[in-house]
Order: sequence, then structure tokens, then C-alpha cells
Amino acid sequence: MRALRVLLVVVVILGVLFVIVDRVAVHFAEGQAADRLRTTENLASTPDVSIKGFPFLTQLAGGELDDVEVGIKNYEADTGTDGQKIRIDDLRADMRGVSFSGDYSSATAEAATGTATIAYDELLKAARSEPTDIGLGITAQVVGLSDGGNGKIKVSVKFSLLPEPVSVLSSVTVKDNKLQVRADTLPRLVGVRLIESRFRSITDFQQVIDQLPGDIRLDSVRAAEKGVQITVKGSHVKLAG
Repeated sequence: MRALRVLLVVVVILGVLFVIVDRVAVHFAEGQAADRLRTTENLASTPDVSIKGFPFLTQLAGGELDDVEVGIKNYEADTGTDGQKIRIDDLRADMRGVSFSGDYSSATAEAATGTATIAYDELLKAARSEPTDIGLGITAQVVGLSDGGNGKIKVSVKFSLLPEPVSVLSSVTVKDNKLQVRADTLPRLVGVRLIESRFRSITDFQQVIDQLPGDIRLDSVRAAEKGVQITVKGSHVKLAG
């Protein structure tokens, strides 16, 4: 019995030591992965990397990680226009089936999904924010974007002949990796009938969101309180190398 108790104590101690070594190893790996991702994506700050699943060491030995979560506080995405960027906030991606090379210089996720937010002040940069002639001596410009409720964007337009902006509710969709905003209805100004194409040249706009980390792509969008919430997805997503 004494020998059995000693054996059990040894097993427990070894188990605890294994857990400690495993957690130290995963913490080190997360730091290394975060540094490499920052360099690869040319990020302004180090991202958060969390390797899920236990034990980590057996995943490491197998050359594939089950689940890796990546968080980037601010990411500057390409807009496809003269090197201009658009800020994406709180990008969080869940990477599944992450395989890596023997020297850990490259890593690829079998599939990835994620969420992020584009603030309204950032999206406003894509709209007609300068006064534009829409005919009959009237100029108009988009002066604000905000949450319109029920997944809609409220677009505030200032007309030169009115003292206060006019608001329209707009739908936001994704097509060909572009975020598109289109007015659901068109207002009629007092005594003035606007040609739809002229009015839509002000209210409707689109924004390319390109070169996201690992070449993940826009999947869906929805207007929310603080901005447009986006979901992204990708397959065979390259994280490094």
C-alpha cells in the first residue's frame, strides 16, 4: 500500500509538472506567434494570440493546432485608392486547423472566421463629404453617418437650400469585397423634385475593404450602434511565411 501511495503521489506530481510545462510552452508560443504576425502584417502594435486546446505540446508534436484566436485592436485595411487606408477596429479571428512548418517559419489555417467594426467616422471618408452640385443651383453633401436601427445606416445630407440636414435610411451590403451603402427611399424637398441619379450620386457610395490579414475577405455587414459590424471568413489562410 505504501508503494502504491508513493506511486500515486509521483503520478500527481508529474501531472502537475506536465501542466505547468505545457502552459509555459503555450505562453511562449503565443508570444512568438504574436511577434511574427506583427512583422508579417506590418502592424502598429502587437496583436493578441491565444492558442486553444489542451494539451498544447501534443498539438505541437503533431504539427497542427486545433484552434487559434487572433485579436488586432486597430488594423489599417487597403481601400484600393491611391494608397488610402481605412481603420478597422477590434478585428477578432478564429483560426481552425493551423498547420505549420518544421522550423515554424510559416503557418496556414484551414479555415477562419471573424468579426470587426468600421466606425462611422471612418466610413464617412468614402461618402461625398464635399458640397456637390446636383442641379437647379442646389449643392448637397453627406455630413454624417449613424445607426438608423434595424441594421440600417442613417445618412445625413445637407442641402444648400435647407437650414437643417435631411436624413435617409440606407441599407448596407457586401458585393465583390466592397461595402456598399444605398438609400432605401429618396426624400422630396419642398417644391423641388430631384432626379434620382443625381441624388444617389450623393447618398449612395461604396468602400473597398482589401488586404485583410491572411487575405481573409468580407462576408457580411450590418449597421450597429458604434459603426458597421463586419464578419469575415477565409480558407487556407496564411498567417506567416
